[in-house]
Amino acid sequence: MSAVDHYRILTLNQISSLGLQRLPSTRYAVGKDVEAPDAILVRSYDLHATPIAASVKAIGRAGTGTNNIPVAEMSARGVPVFNAPGANANAVKELVLAALLLSARNVLPALDYVRQLDPTVLDLEVKVEDGKRAFAGVELPHRTLGIIGLGSIGSLVADTAIKLGMRVIGYDPELTVDAAWRLPSSVRRAHSIEEVLKQSDFVTLHVPLLAHTRNLIGAERLAIVKSGATLLNFARDGIVDEVAVAAAVRSGRLKYFISDFPSARLLREPNVVALPHLGASTAEAEENCAVMVVDQVRDYLEHGTIVNAVNFPGVEMPRESPFRVAITNANVPNMLAQISTAMADAGLNIHTMVNKSRGEMAYTLVDVDSPVEAGVVAALARIVGVLSVRAIPAASAP
Repeated sequence: MSAVDHYRILTLNQISSLGLQRLPSTRYAVGKDVEAPDAILVRSYDLHATPIAASVKAIGRAGTGTNNIPVAEMSARGVPVFNAPGANANAVKELVLAALLLSARNVLPALDYVRQLDPTVLDLEVKVEDGKRAFAGVELPHRTLGIIGLGSIGSLVADTAIKLGMRVIGYDPELTVDAAWRLPSSVRRAHSIEEVLKQSDFVTLHVPLLAHTRNLIGAERLAIVKSGATLLNFARDGIVDEVAVAAAVRSGRLKYFISDFPSARLLREPNVVALPHLGASTAEAEENCAVMVVDQVRDYLEHGTIVNAVNFPGVEMPRESPFRVAITNANVPNMLAQISTAMADAGLNIHTMVNKSRGEMAYTLVDVDSPVEAGVVAALARIVGVLSVRAIPAASAP
């Protein structure tokens, strides 16, 4: 295969065939045994314990969370890590709705009660009628749902809850403009997590697991939660303090804790319901995630485009020349001047350029009017602060 026109993709999980079909077989070698890959596609595979080949230019996660990927290490190497935000949002939303209904109507303890009945007794119907009194529930209309995190999933949950007649209060200090447009106008914006907890009959969490969100819901915040509320966690397991949650459920402060992340600490706790990480486990969600992340990785390999990378700024630039250079560098002064000088010294005329930064990372796409030789790539790579350089020729027809 020529380095110009062909790419090698290593798959470390079962990736939906609908997504992989978007990689033309004439230009892409795809499989679990591919050597010297240009990109890696994963779902849950733990890359922290796996050496990542120097040839890797991109990693795609067919899902949302990237805890299984050494993002900081990849950033230092100039490798973008792509994910698929929102692709599984409907699947998670539907599971959250199921959890709301399960808790509101006490369905799970009622099921346990029925399972324990003796089918041979003569007065079975009497026992059923007598027992059901313990499982009387509430209806969702006019109850308050608190949503912490108003991104793709949180906004869908809010919309569904409103259509069911619920009042919705939400909190998200990092709400994007796009997310704000998706959010139903009747959602009341809270000024703090505490405000949500004090007012909500049900609270659902939809934030990523980051350093500042670990144990976001702990003893101090659970102490002020509305008495008898239900807490739902379909985001990430580390967002709640399990010891504090167990204490809140035992005391009755929380009526239920429903989570998509079973743990040894909570597995046998009363009124704790754990599902085996079913949030995105639908055929539709797996296909949506695979299609989205495959398209993003392909666009990056062929054009240098960055969309939905968790560690890079978003950069899109229409191609105006068949000769393109993609450069990742530290976000420090004078980098663009050094890059431009190196190109000028090589006799390259810059046709158009886009440069964007995100934190300590900067990314530049440059279209030039003539071929970029290997010596130019090497000269750019020698600039102090440059992390990676790629010459990207115009793609041939699929």
